[in-house]
Amino acid sequence: MRVHTLVLTVLLVFYSSTLFAQRLTVTADIANIRSGPGQKYDVLWQVEKYHPIWVIDKTGRWLHFRDFEGDEGWIHASLVSEIPSVITKSEKCNVRSGPGTGYKILFAVEKGIPFRVLQQKNNWVYVRHADGDKGWVHNSLLW
Repeated sequence: MRVHTLVLTVLLVFYSSTLFAQRLTVTADIANIRSGPGQKYDVLWQVEKYHPIWVIDKTGRWLHFRDFEGDEGWIHASLVSEIPSVITKSEKCNVRSGPGTGYKILFAVEKGIPFRVLQQKNNWVYVRHADGDKGWVHNSLLW
């Protein structure tokens, strides 16, 4: 019985520590990131649609998260979902017409631009920005 209790305790601790550790995506056009779990807390910054976050804790309907730069904040759960998304982590990222460097550069973006993931092919990701622009970006340039 003691072994079962120990195993159950270990599993419960592991499960509770990973329960909130999940990657989600902002689905609102613009979302306020707050300093605490509620509207009474200051707005620290705003993010746009498809911004990916890594949830590290939850208080009621508020999610405490970390972003691609390691910054932390709080967002209401109604503003996120499990849509696959990425964000550019390089100072300049070429968005191409196909999955390779031999394809035409459609446009370039700076660091911190979020995209919805539509498809992946090898090390290339086919993405769409909230404004509708689409193209392929190499995985090494994304978080």
